[in-house]
Amino acid sequence: MKIIVIAGGSGFLGQVLKAYFRKKGYIVKILTRNPKKENDVYWNAKDLEKWTEELENIEALINLTGKSVDCRYTIKNKRLIYDSRIDSTNILGLAINLCQNPPKVWINMSTATIYKHSLEKEMTEENGETGNDFSMNIAKSWEKVFNSINNIKTRKIIIRTSIVLGKHGGAIIPLTKLTNLGLGGKQGFGNQKLSWIHEEDFSRAIEFLITNKNLNGVFNLSVPKPTDNSTLMKSLRNILKIPFGISHPKLLLELGAKIIGTETELVLKSRNVIPKRLLDNGFSFKFKNIKAALDDLLIK
Repeated sequence: MKIIVIAGGSGFLGQVLKAYFRKKGYIVKILTRNPKKENDVYWNAKDLEKWTEELENIEALINLTGKSVDCRYTIKNKRLIYDSRIDSTNILGLAINLCQNPPKVWINMSTATIYKHSLEKEMTEENGETGNDFSMNIAKSWEKVFNSINNIKTRKIIIRTSIVLGKHGGAIIPLTKLTNLGLGGKQGFGNQKLSWIHEEDFSRAIEFLITNKNLNGVFNLSVPKPTDNSTLMKSLRNILKIPFGISHPKLLLELGAKIIGTETELVLKSRNVIPKRLLDNGFSFKFKNIKAALDDLLIK
């Protein structure tokens, strides 16, 4: 029986992957601070403890660990965002090197936010431009520590993940609530690119990276053609049959972000990210169109 271990897998994406791979016949174990279910294993994401035994003879290790960036960027939260990613990645790398039979592949989360705000230039793995702000520097530090650990027996992959759209988590839930309240207009100018991926294609892409044993390095996980904020919100209004949506200028968004404890970057940054390496290696997306994806997630 093939085993996959997901570090930090108790959240939205971890549970999406768990359900997907269990249907495929894998045993899925979750490394978590709060073990509650079968195959949950305790770890604190920074110390070498008994959990390291779970990495022996497994098909894949997937690391999703990290404090959510959906918060205000206070000094305290910035430190937690940084430490949660760096400490967990570092300790997993050390644990792999203690294994007699280490994981065949280690897939480590990163983010499509590593690329600069871009309305025109398409950001591929090879030609994408990274910048210098808190979010981009976090991503660069995260990837640097992952690449700095030499795991000679384990194939290594970084996934620069765009916004994942899912039935039970991610951006869909708050956006649906806004739309139902009549607040589902464009945010900012509305022309900012939105790189996204359906939860099923996210899982399928992870499976593709695990089973294609010649693949390593950086992969963008996003649809081939990004949409934009206006199109996303219009599609949501149409599907939910809400005839109007009040738009949100930047100043109003900044006020609202303070009230609900988040940052405007999450909706105003233009993410123009292209999954060139997935496409070049033959991966086929099931959901490429935002309207079809939302229809699947909200109506089925």
